[in-house]
Amino acid sequence: MKSYFKHFTGFSVFTILALSTAFSMGFQSSGSWSQGFAFLFTALMLGILETSLSFDNAVVNARILVTMAPFWRKIYLYIGMLISVFGMRILFPLLIVWLVSAKPFPDVLSMTWENPQEFQNILIEQHVLIAGFGGAFLWMVFTTFFFDDKKDLHWLPGLERLMSRLGRIPSVPVAITLLITYVFFQAMPPLHHVEFLVAALMGVILYLLVSGLGALMQGNESSGTAVSAGAGLGSFLYLEVQDASFSFDGVIGAFAITNNIFIIALGLGIGAFFVRSMTIKLVEDKTLGAFRYMEHGAFWAIGALSLIMFLGALEIKVHEVVAGMVGLVFIVLSVGASILANRKEGKA
Repeated sequence: MKSYFKHFTGFSVFTILALSTAFSMGFQSSGSWSQGFAFLFTALMLGILETSLSFDNAVVNARILVTMAPFWRKIYLYIGMLISVFGMRILFPLLIVWLVSAKPFPDVLSMTWENPQEFQNILIEQHVLIAGFGGAFLWMVFTTFFFDDKKDLHWLPGLERLMSRLGRIPSVPVAITLLITYVFFQAMPPLHHVEFLVAALMGVILYLLVSGLGALMQGNESSGTAVSAGAGLGSFLYLEVQDASFSFDGVIGAFAITNNIFIIALGLGIGAFFVRSMTIKLVEDKTLGAFRYMEHGAFWAIGALSLIMFLGALEIKVHEVVAGMVGLVFIVLSVGASILANRKEGKA
């Protein structure tokens, strides 16, 4: 119980406020208690959807946060939360619709409550751009982890050891990401060729810039245990871009449940806050060390999610629940393998 209050107090307060706001919006829109509870239930379902889609993100982010000073962990949890909810769940969809619709921004904003169906249609039409960017960025995250010649712990020894050896080739993650992008590019209707390719290249470039910024700013404090302010900022920016890539599918998928952008922001915000709180808990409880293969499972889940995003660009729809379950299955299997390995070591 003490651990819960330490790590999840902010999440609990936010959830209560978000669900109360959702209920109030439904009640005020119709004067009906049933409508209020319908809005509340929708926000809750969106929170669960976001959690299932992004739980692997918590494990991956914990790997970065363990190198960051406590100050930057708090910045990631609270300031990053504001960016996640208001930036990715509200401002980002508005900006996309504004850029592609040629409407004045105030008209786009009013469209969210006057004609939400039109807003939804315009946003969903941009799924090729979103899938190209997010898929390429996450594929870079996946390949950078596995194609690393310094990696000596392998969950799937045959395959992961081979990938690690291939990591001796310079820039192999970029080459493989571009190769996968080219395969999907060739399978795509010519109508979307340019936008998909440009979006994917931007995903690769942004990954290289943000990860390179973190490496450039890397430096140790006098204690030698926490990264400096510059490195902390670089890691924070990297985590925010990575979170954004995870968020794309959740934001687009949420419109299949409701076209009310404010309920979407509240519901997905609940899931995002839980994932961030869980990330901090994984770091401070040193859970990654106890479950040695957990991050391997999370990175395999990221690889699967990036391919699912690329499939979406080909109009091959994979339901959000299925996408979330794929990630959870990888993590559960990796945790199980970690427990078995720990027991074998104990017996030895």
